[in-house]
Amino acid sequence: MEFRKLGASAIEVSAIAFGAWAAGGWMWGSTDRKEAVEAIIAAHREGVTTIDTAPIYGQGVSEEIVGEAIKGMARDQVQLLTKFGMRWDLATPQGTFVMNSQDNNGKDIAIYKFASKASVIKEVEDSLQRLGTDYIDVLQIHWPDVTTPIAETMEAMDLLIQQGKILSAGVSNYTVDQVKEARNTLGIVSNQVPYSMLNRGIEADLVPYALAHDLSIIAYSPMERGLLTGKYFKANAFDEGDHRSGYFAQFDLKKVENFLEEIRPLAEEKRATFAQLVLRWTTLQPAITITLAGARNAKQAVANAQAMQIDLNEAEIDFINRALAKI
Repeated sequence: MEFRKLGASAIEVSAIAFGAWAAGGWMWGSTDRKEAVEAIIAAHREGVTTIDTAPIYGQGVSEEIVGEAIKGMARDQVQLLTKFGMRWDLATPQGTFVMNSQDNNGKDIAIYKFASKASVIKEVEDSLQRLGTDYIDVLQIHWPDVTTPIAETMEAMDLLIQQGKILSAGVSNYTVDQVKEARNTLGIVSNQVPYSMLNRGIEADLVPYALAHDLSIIAYSPMERGLLTGKYFKANAFDEGDHRSGYFAQFDLKKVENFLEEIRPLAEEKRATFAQLVLRWTTLQPAITITLAGARNAKQAVANAQAMQIDLNEAEIDFINRALAKI
């Protein structure tokens, strides 16, 4: 595994991190807690020391699973990244309405983006309890909350840093302008955003800014929620409640399939799966410090971690990029 410094912080993270959204089950067709715990432990054995989760992932379930998985690990050998600002438990609606949904038990919930100072502090206390730890390595606002001034949210995280409850602060899904505004109040170290072979929009503005200003980019959905694994081109591939049945509709699936077939010889030469080749390519892109990879079981988690064993030279990366340019 390769380890990298996160922004201007002293925190070192694994280049591939365990993304624990699917572990929470919500929007992924439920979860098997035992398998999810085993997946995190297996990833850690392969050198994946960084775990990214959030309260909204299963309405606390994902954080609980992470907390269970790390019980046998030395706390200074794991970096916990979690989030705040997606509330499903508000007694009085506040913030920006996102969606009506159902939790893992089928109960109706209403989700709001909300990041007031008091809300941030409450969420962190809840997360610490679910994770079974007394500090969080990197706390991130999950989505921008237009109803709360950015400065107020950053001040809340600054207070938590002073209290030792978090070591550093990051953001997620922020534009460059929002990052700049946040940094007027607090030295945030990272921005977690979607980035993949099929979604490279951040290369126009966020990547140059990150490179110039010591900001780490945490790439989520690098495999486009499984599409780039090549497993989901057949019909009826998803369990009930799995959001991907609709998510994949935004892509020209035939073009994606053709792209994967074009890079198949390279994957075979490297003795790698499509997923491993995609992950390794992502880790080598400018400004990408962490590449998040989810796994539903130990086998998938190990395979994700072993993507870092693949060596890609400039000519091979150029070959992949030329194939991508066609789609």
